[in-house]
Amino acid sequence: MNYETSLVGDAPADVLGEQEERSVWRRRLTIGAVIAIILIAAATWVSMHGKGAEAPAGAVQAPVVTVISPGRSTVSNTVSATGSLAARVEMPVGVVGEGGAVTRVLVQPGDWVRAGQVLATVERSVQTEQIRSLAAQVEVNRADAKLAQAQLDRARALVSRGFISQADIDQRTATRDAANARVSVAIAQLAEQRARTGRLDIRAPAAGLVLTRAVEPGQIVSSGSAVLFRMAKGGEMEMLAQVSEGDLAAIRPGNSATVTPVGGTAQFAGRVWQVSPVVDNQTRQGIARIAIPYNPAIRPGGFASAAIVSGTGSAPMLPESAVQSDEKGNFVYVVNGRDEVQRRDVKIGQVTDAGVSILNGLNGDERIVASAGAFLTPGQKVKPEAGKSK
Repeated sequence: MNYETSLVGDAPADVLGEQEERSVWRRRLTIGAVIAIILIAAATWVSMHGKGAEAPAGAVQAPVVTVISPGRSTVSNTVSATGSLAARVEMPVGVVGEGGAVTRVLVQPGDWVRAGQVLATVERSVQTEQIRSLAAQVEVNRADAKLAQAQLDRARALVSRGFISQADIDQRTATRDAANARVSVAIAQLAEQRARTGRLDIRAPAAGLVLTRAVEPGQIVSSGSAVLFRMAKGGEMEMLAQVSEGDLAAIRPGNSATVTPVGGTAQFAGRVWQVSPVVDNQTRQGIARIAIPYNPAIRPGGFASAAIVSGTGSAPMLPESAVQSDEKGNFVYVVNGRDEVQRRDVKIGQVTDAGVSILNGLNGDERIVASAGAFLTPGQKVKPEAGKSK
């Protein structure tokens, strides 16, 4: 009985062990299947995500750029030049008369003077005494002429009575005429001396601006002395623009110009009033003289640059951001029909607030990359978007 009972009691234990073992394996298989499913899902997600990432990579290779078609605009053809500033009409002022010791200097550089205004005076004590002597001589001759006239009048009154002959009348008439002539000579001599004395004053030949002064009180001056003052007639200034032989042919008197003195940003409007008829055979340059009004910033002898408008023409206008440059020169990027950028070499003209004029290389109907051209390479694919041209 005990043996049978033990057999019967052990059998259920074995069965239960096998069931538990099978349950463990089923759990393990379930967990492994779940893990496999998760791995498969993850691999599928990664594969799909990787394919989706290829699209942005393609988008980076085709960046969006703004393009413009500038057309053609009326632009001014300008000639750039440099040169020196000077007085348009410079007047050297020196000693006109005999000269002597300078007693006073009445003006300084930068002063405006009238025509005939005294700039400096020369000592004149001797000339003053000569004037007094000649003035007295005039009075003496006038007295002689008055006496001769009185004698002639009395003689004429006695002719009818027979006391004076006609010959005496003629003699007294000649004496009277000679006395009057001596009066005229004395007056002329007095005027001459006064004129000589007046020439001791150093005067401005015309109204204008005093540029330089080279005389001091006490200095001895004469007609052979150097220039004492330099003046700008009317204060008018000019620029002597050095222009190349090729550009000189395009400039005409009357062309407008903008002058910028070196060392400042101020610009002055001027006008070409003379074009040199000759060209220097060494530098192959000629002079275009640009008249400009007076301004304290314009100093004769200084240096300046000028932009001379030589005419107008038709050319494309681009923003400065569209024009690139390297060692080969200036260029722009043009988008072709396949939406690829191509380099196009251009020759630029005047640069203004409105943009850069293109003299050569473009017709105006191309699609030009407006900006960010420095980040592109020739042949690169882009996605163009139309922008507004200036």
